[in-house]
Amino acid sequence: MYQDTMLKLLVKRQRLDSQQNVKNYALSVSTLLWKNKKKKYANRNRLVPIDSMDRMELEENLYMADTSAASPESRILRENEKSAVQQTVAKLSEKYRIPILLYYSADMSIQEIADFLQIPGGTVKSRMSKAKCLLKKELEALGYDR
Repeated sequence: MYQDTMLKLLVKRQRLDSQQNVKNYALSVSTLLWKNKKKKYANRNRLVPIDSMDRMELEENLYMADTSAASPESRILRENEKSAVQQTVAKLSEKYRIPILLYYSADMSIQEIADFLQIPGGTVKSRMSKAKCLLKKELEALGYDR
């Protein structure tokens, strides 16, 4: 927050007058930046709740505990693969990441995603297709072939 405030003040330093109260201006800028970040986080959490990913992970852990046939090596490989995919998805830009997460994590259909995001269904399909291509390239570069 401090860095963002300083950057904003540096951008507007020509407009600032040293005779005015710069401290109050800096405080108001930091307050507005904090409110904007808070709104942005709330909006993202509303679109793709983080707890759905945690719930899926918990369900998978319960499933893995039930299946004692899986070897420790295969469990570790599966966890590494899962974390690589999650990190790669997290790197996607928001317009590609949200449809992918809604489709695969929240089990929403294309039309439900389109209605939810208030965009056409074709746009959702093209964004998901682009996201899948980006994910495939990134995962292949990491050494995953499927």
